[in-house]
Amino acid sequence: MDNKEMKAAIEQIPVPKEKVFEAIDKGLTKASQGGRSKKKKVLAGSATAAALLGITLASGFINPTMNKVLANAPLIGVLFQEFDDSTGVNLANQDAVTVLNQSQTKNGVTVKLTSSYFDGNVISITGFVDEDVEKGHNEKGEVSFDVNFEGNKGDHDPWLGISHDIRKVKNGYNFQWKTEYPYEKIPDHFTLPVTIHSINGIKGEWNFDIPFQQDKNTTLAIKHEQAYPDDGVKIKLEKILTAKASSTLTYEIVEKYKGDDIYIDKAVDDKGKVYRFDNGTDLSESTHKDGFHSTVRRAMTIVDKDISSLTFYPTLSFADPKVHQLLDKKTFTLNSTRFDLGVQVNDVAQKAGELVIDYQLTGLPKNLSQRKLETINQNLEYLIWLVDKDYLAKIDPENPWLPKNHGVPFNKVKLIDKATAHFQSTFDLNGQERIENFKLGNTMFLFDFSSFVSSKELKPFTVELPKKE
Repeated sequence: MDNKEMKAAIEQIPVPKEKVFEAIDKGLTKASQGGRSKKKKVLAGSATAAALLGITLASGFINPTMNKVLANAPLIGVLFQEFDDSTGVNLANQDAVTVLNQSQTKNGVTVKLTSSYFDGNVISITGFVDEDVEKGHNEKGEVSFDVNFEGNKGDHDPWLGISHDIRKVKNGYNFQWKTEYPYEKIPDHFTLPVTIHSINGIKGEWNFDIPFQQDKNTTLAIKHEQAYPDDGVKIKLEKILTAKASSTLTYEIVEKYKGDDIYIDKAVDDKGKVYRFDNGTDLSESTHKDGFHSTVRRAMTIVDKDISSLTFYPTLSFADPKVHQLLDKKTFTLNSTRFDLGVQVNDVAQKAGELVIDYQLTGLPKNLSQRKLETINQNLEYLIWLVDKDYLAKIDPENPWLPKNHGVPFNKVKLIDKATAHFQSTFDLNGQERIENFKLGNTMFLFDFSSFVSSKELKPFTVELPKKE
């Protein structure tokens, strides 16, 4: 049988699609409860269906008709099931996954991209990298990509939040990249340039142009404003966008204090159904006379069509600017700028490549539980910074981190006395993060009180939804 006859034969194979997807849906209890997958080590074993998909695509034995068969058949759905991706399975069931057959080989390593989808907020790319990637620097069973979308680089790349998931299969690894669409305007179709700079340290510059497409989304304009004047914040709901497998809520936050944040824990419709929210995408930030403005889009459970109202349950988290003091004194007191909290430094001692600071926290609730004390102890390990005073102003407020060789961001914490919240922090002055030519008189002590302030549940509010025609 030649290729032409084989293609014709395969296209005649009946696929029991409904039964297959019914079985897949039953197996997704775990996936439906989780959020985005995080980068993780490769799991042992292989997924037969995923491997078969890789082999089929690798053969180049795909035509437009076969693309449609694959989108309808269980192979794509099973691949997403292997990645605990219920959205992908849902979209595969609705014929809304684009099957790809893009392949490049650089420095002996072959990468094949196998599918893409876009569902109003989340995009997904799946692919396969062959086992020659094991010749790189990583341990066997681990695969890491240095990848950029749209040619972006650095800390201000809008596509920074890419999650990676890997599965071992025959002759290589299947992978999935997922991230949230970072821009305010959501197109129905677009092409995303993707560049892999290296895999496991093997350099290559694998370049792809990935198509994304979706049916036109349904947008429900809300335009509801809810103010909380006592807390100096308000929230302006703008719209709910609904795609095939998920919805997103776009809203604006106005805050008196920069860094405060309103996040929505859940929403409940007029029939009692609870809607959950996923991670948020920051779309814009600006400063006006009435405060700091930021626009956020958050994925949520797909909104039912026949509801008339939603009640939202918001929570406010507080920001508190870091306070600082030059370490030219052995004792001093620093207070929070917004809250009744403080730190009393009792002693500063430098010895044998270490700096030991003895201090007490003031304003904390009395009779703290052991669990709360353990949390405070852990937080203190990174809430106190030592910074070269000449470099304090060089810390980027949008990406706050210490300039290399001019700061120490971590310390070892010891609880001295529970009743008086008495602690001791020891800084390694010769560690990987350090201050060159360290001198107490040139070093700032920075303290962050934000983690000691509990979030506040704000009063729920109900929004009447416009009637759908």
